[in-house]
Amino acid sequence: MRKRETLLIVDDIETNIDILNDILSYEYDILVALDGKSAIELANEELPDLILLDIMMPDMDGYEVCKILKSNQKTAYIPIIFNTARTDENSIERAYDVGGVDYVHKPYKPKELKARINIQLKMNQLVRDLKQSKRQLARLASKDPLTQLFNRRYFKAYSKNIITHAKKVDTSVGIVMFDIDDFKVVNDTYGHSVGDIVLVSLAKLLRGLADSKDILCRYGGEEFIILLPNRELDVVKEFAFKLKDEISTMRIAHNEMDLHITASIGVSMVDIESEDRIEGAIDRADEASYIVKNSGKNGVEVVLK
Repeated sequence: MRKRETLLIVDDIETNIDILNDILSYEYDILVALDGKSAIELANEELPDLILLDIMMPDMDGYEVCKILKSNQKTAYIPIIFNTARTDENSIERAYDVGGVDYVHKPYKPKELKARINIQLKMNQLVRDLKQSKRQLARLASKDPLTQLFNRRYFKAYSKNIITHAKKVDTSVGIVMFDIDDFKVVNDTYGHSVGDIVLVSLAKLLRGLADSKDILCRYGGEEFIILLPNRELDVVKEFAFKLKDEISTMRIAHNEMDLHITASIGVSMVDIESEDRIEGAIDRADEASYIVKNSGKNGVEVVLK
């Protein structure tokens, strides 16, 4: 069942409100305000889907009400149709200038009024749908589709903001980078679908270990990065060793058996005084993880310079 939209009717003459209510109440839920101040308060509280706004009202006319509503981020998106007995071009032009989307004359023609309201409601819904789609696309563009961790592109872009902030407040930024040891063997032995299960399980583990401000990224393949803002080296190392232990004791169920994995983990710090970008710290953490991999795997190494 379609949800009924809500209209706010603003008019200082109750007879006009009664006429509009008779025309519209069968299709819409109706709110009523008799003056501009009440209209603004009600719009903020109830967030109607559309406002029918009279121009000529005492104390605060419809133009001023519209300007105030459009200047408020909370109510700016609500379409406003002016309704008035005025028909001169200056009045009509001013109605559009202050943010109105349409203009209807008194006395009302019910079919025309309903059609104009319908058009504006549909257009506003389209705008909301487009904005939601845009937000969803932005989220999709920033996430790795398998693990739902951030992807490399987002990680590099967002890290610039983290580093800029760290420079301003003089705090440290740590990097933990690792890849799964012998992951190719997992894929070759059990298949890529099982490899995907391993990656998803690892992403879940990372979410449980990380702080809400940490940035978790699947950097590529079986390689992951965690950006740890406002952390000193000792704390970053402690996190890395805890991560190593958690990964090595993680149990991944497959066909009535448990898979076991380990990781080679590299640690580095962003040099806040000399570095504006994350790439140098990534390279050092990557170097550190290779040191671990070439010396037996399943360990943690730190490279700072």
